[in-house]
Amino acid sequence: MMIGNLLINVLSGCIGFLFTFFVTYSNNLLMTSLTRGVFAFIVWFLLAFLLRWVLGSILQPSAPPEEAGLDQDSAADALGGQLDVRAPDEDEELLNLLKQKPGPEEPAAEDFKPLQPPKLVSMKDPEELAKAVRHLKEE
Repeated sequence: MMIGNLLINVLSGCIGFLFTFFVTYSNNLLMTSLTRGVFAFIVWFLLAFLLRWVLGSILQPSAPPEEAGLDQDSAADALGGQLDVRAPDEDEELLNLLKQKPGPEEPAAEDFKPLQPPKLVSMKDPEELAKAVRHLKEE
């Protein structure tokens, strides 16, 4: 169900056309401005159509089951057709898992050894390094 009528869509499209036409007319040729205005008319028309449809779906009250065409016999047959299963609460178990339990001893702290990666800096003679730089500069 939609709210309003087709006039709302047409007015919205005309507003989009006029706005786009006048904004683009100062920078473009007449034909380019008209083409962009027609595209804007189509887009605004469809957006108004979508907006009317969404608002109609939201604001339309849903019919109760009695008015939806179900008589007494079919309503009685529908009873017990749904099963509502609910899992037991496990909140206490989850909270226990989240709490940190301190151990009786902390041997992991004594076994900890910091990482000592090898150094990437070479300890070569400065004269040898200067020769290498001069050699690279010449090539």
